[in-house]
Amino acid sequence: MPPRQRLTPIARCAALSLCSTIVSLAAAQTEGSDSSQTVVVTGSLRAQRVLDAPHAIGLIDAQTLRQSGPMVNLSEALLRVPGLTVSNRNNYAQDLQISSRGFGARAGFGVRGLRLYTDGIPATMPDGQGQVAHFDLAGASRIEVLRGPFSVLYGNSSGGVIALFGAPARTREAEAALDAGSFGLRQQRVSLAVPMDGGADLRISGSRFEIDGFRPQSAAERKLGNARFGWRGSSDTVTFLLSDHAQKAQDPLGLTREQFEADAESTTPQATQFNTRKTIRQTQGGIHWSHRFAEGSRLVETTLMGYQGSRGVTQWLAIAPGTQGNPRHGGGVIDFDREYSGADARALLRLGSTDVVLGVSQERQVDDRRGFENFTGTAPNQTLGVVGALRRDENNRAITRDAYLQVEQPLTGTVALIGGVRSGRVKVDVSDNFLSNGDDSGALKFSYTNPVLGVRWRAADNWTLHASAARGFESPTLGELAYRPDGTSGFNTALKGQTSRQVELGSKWRGDRLQVDAALFAIDTDNEIGVATNAGGRSSFQNVGRTRRYGIEGAAAYRLSASWRAAANLTLLHAEYRDDFLICSGIPCTAPNTPVPAGNTIAGTQRVIGMAEVGWRPGIVPGELALEVRGQGSTPVNDSNTDAAGGFALINLRWSADWAVTDSGTLQTLLRVDNVADRHVAGSVIVNDANGRFFEPAAPRSVLLSLRWLQRF
Repeated sequence: MPPRQRLTPIARCAALSLCSTIVSLAAAQTEGSDSSQTVVVTGSLRAQRVLDAPHAIGLIDAQTLRQSGPMVNLSEALLRVPGLTVSNRNNYAQDLQISSRGFGARAGFGVRGLRLYTDGIPATMPDGQGQVAHFDLAGASRIEVLRGPFSVLYGNSSGGVIALFGAPARTREAEAALDAGSFGLRQQRVSLAVPMDGGADLRISGSRFEIDGFRPQSAAERKLGNARFGWRGSSDTVTFLLSDHAQKAQDPLGLTREQFEADAESTTPQATQFNTRKTIRQTQGGIHWSHRFAEGSRLVETTLMGYQGSRGVTQWLAIAPGTQGNPRHGGGVIDFDREYSGADARALLRLGSTDVVLGVSQERQVDDRRGFENFTGTAPNQTLGVVGALRRDENNRAITRDAYLQVEQPLTGTVALIGGVRSGRVKVDVSDNFLSNGDDSGALKFSYTNPVLGVRWRAADNWTLHASAARGFESPTLGELAYRPDGTSGFNTALKGQTSRQVELGSKWRGDRLQVDAALFAIDTDNEIGVATNAGGRSSFQNVGRTRRYGIEGAAAYRLSASWRAAANLTLLHAEYRDDFLICSGIPCTAPNTPVPAGNTIAGTQRVIGMAEVGWRPGIVPGELALEVRGQGSTPVNDSNTDAAGGFALINLRWSADWAVTDSGTLQTLLRVDNVADRHVAGSVIVNDANGRFFEPAAPRSVLLSLRWLQRF
């Protein structure tokens, strides 16, 4: 029985109903003229300068995105944001490994514990699982990264927020771009931006990316299309967004310690044996409407937003047919169709000197999930890596409903109090249609109230201090709730949501030449979620008690002269378990049997991570030459801390230049050499992998040449 046919062309999404939500002012497109005036909206009541934001927030602009690589992976540019770990798995069958102050570090696949948005549309589903493969970095005007207590205002699983904002059409221009690089990397992009009469504008773009990969069984192909239509009137602003993403990728899997040390560019034999791979199809769209009221009105602005989309995934895993002999096994091929949607309504009021935002939102996902055997026939006449017999058929649903309030009250001319609360409910349920191996149906509800309170002090015109405290909540995902640790049928009803208490002290300085951001933070969690058992191809999860994370993060930029500039960021993080607990140390394992003592480091975190770069405009040649250095400490691969990926430092070089070829045409060039010393290191790890295949190699020395032609008309 083959996977069901998907309807994913852009034409389908055009027939969808309302699309696009975010609890902050996601449609705002204000751009600062310099870094001290740069405007952000994430975590704020309204668009405001980074300097005035009462929380730690990083910003990556369009130029930085272009200089950082082929604009395919967030890891290219987000290394410049302190407090954030973004590891490129060099495996397009798996999303990047992303964590913020330790939130999300435990994710073995996908993104956990963070809220992700692209043009206001959540890339994090209501159950807390997210993905970023469809992010259109080439079409972005900026990316904002919110860390710390104020992220709890985004609801469930919001240990941090990464929000991408597409660029509106301000200039009439067309773009054609080509990328070529090592390991068969090639990419073509085209876009068209057209400001129109009557306040309207249109931007459409399309790209195709291909790579062979530096490991066997690691080729990938991605097609991405986006359209943005905007209209601005005297009192109203409307934005319509549409995107379509299709991707095929082979999966080289992780390596064991022995395999990694023998050959860091190898692929585990199971990858080719089972032809491990993944296909993704995603179409989504959204609409955003804001109305501004007359000057002096208490009701300043109202905003209505909605989004709807579909996502389909089929993934072939490396699970032996013998393991699937267990009647409770769900098969070696994952196949699901997802419909997701949401809506948000908010109002901004000004009551004297007090600004207030009130809002409500709802998000919903429905997964038609199936599992198949990844083989046909019987030994010795057996074919592996194909779709076989049905082994799982169920409907998964997750719904969140939230109400939120945010207030800003000036106390003096230089001090303001900012606070808020978000209260909601997450409902998850499963209807099992494949009952020959037991009924895994079930339902759970999780409720939360996330308050945050902060203070901002403008100590000087160019210096701001801020402090905040909050409580957050993270529900288990549908995958974590799927199976009970004792192996019986039904939902894992014993699994609780994870709660956190966060505090932050921060400082922002904006001088003529020097800019410095710094933050101290501490986070305590209860009911941390971890793996309980691995048996018969089924993983179950448990609450493992308390954790503690604390550290310091900082970023600085300094312009030495008109020709020289430098920037650096550094994060020091201590992340540990505060309670003893038991885990499974291998497979099969029907009950936790290996002790993890209090004080062990949380797997997937690094005690130190940072980046520095120096840029030089020599004058004798056009453009800028730059040296980049990225480094991080060792990364424990499992909670028992029996092994770790070694720390490393990598050096990159780049040269970028713009050439005014004609009065209306500009050629932008980028040449990068990454990992100049050709070091063989583990760039990321698969946390707590039951097979011991923890290590994912970073790419060896690689070269990229990018050419981008901009034609104004």
